Amino acid sequence: MQFPESWLREFCDPPLSTSALAELLTMSGMEVEELRPVAPPFAGVVVAEVLAVERHPNADRLNVCQVDAGTGAALTIVCGAPNVKAGIKVPCALVGAELPPGDDGKPFVIARGKLRGVESQGMLCSA
Repeated sequence: MQFPESWLREFCDPPLSTSALAELLTMSGMEVEELRPVAPPFAGVVVAEVLAVERHPNADRLNVCQVDAGTGAALTIVCGAPNVKAGIKVPCALVGAELPPGDDGKPFVIARGKLRGVESQGMLCSA
């Protein structure tokens, strides 16, 4: 049976680390075969609010978004999502964020860049 650790800790929350809890369960006769994170490790992703959306001047399928990511000033982020609109809250990878590795095995690091002539100061993330 698979279940999240958070579910187990809702019912009983012993002051043990994840690995110590797994060992205790196994030694109690309920073998823990595998511990697996829900998502690969990542850093530098925050919840941001999209303030405004305009069509990209040089691309049909891109939008230029103004985003409040809690940095003190609105960020300009070029986004290709067709469902982006002002007022929604989205995961936002800031410049320097490290996302899970791709096929090459290296973390994907977000950098400031230009997309079709418009500077992008991060990346709006999807599932």
